[in-house]
Amino acid sequence: MAIIVIGGMIGAGKTSVAELVANALGTEVFYENVDDNDILPLFYTASEEEQEAKRYPFLLQLEFLSSRFKNIKDALINQNNVLDRSIYEDWYFCKINNKLGRISDTEFKIYEKLLNNMMEELEELPKKSPDLMVYLTGSFDTILHRIGLRGREFEQDQGLMDYYHTLWSGYDDWVENYYHASQVLVINIDEFDVVNRPEDADRLIKMVENKLVEMNIETSVY
Repeated sequence: MAIIVIGGMIGAGKTSVAELVANALGTEVFYENVDDNDILPLFYTASEEEQEAKRYPFLLQLEFLSSRFKNIKDALINQNNVLDRSIYEDWYFCKINNKLGRISDTEFKIYEKLLNNMMEELEELPKKSPDLMVYLTGSFDTILHRIGLRGREFEQDQGLMDYYHTLWSGYDDWVENYYHASQVLVINIDEFDVVNRPEDADRLIKMVENKLVEMNIETSVY
């Protein structure tokens, strides 16, 4: 039984990698709630005044936390599942928005209390955490290029560049020094294009396979 989370910046290609790994494992992907998330476009497009009045950043983090908690509960009771981003990364996004003043200190404390209560509930499940994070890292230019390629209009505003850069600049440090839920396999997306180069897709799956073997976890990978 292997539970794998795919982590990384906005636009890093998590969904493509999650589907690739899940297909190799013959299992299911638990997706990040983007298409049915009414708050997400508002988070990107609302003015600062609207953000302040409506508290969209805080509401968005609660929405993601709720959907992520459901996903992780479902994934942890089944075999060989893949999560498109982890509940642990939600904390990082919330902290960055707190640092930027978009989420107040009081809201952040409430968020942490709720997250901690949710994580305590996981103690009732057969597994308490994922086995492996496949972490997608890369240059800021690559991130921006891929955000552009996927074409979500609300993500393209030039005013978002500072926000993206703040998230990106601290992500590697958070994974290296603060993420302790599982082992980590780092994939440099400057060197991998699993969508357009089949050889890169095969190479990534082989790296995941080797890592799981190293961890003494049996799966159905190839």
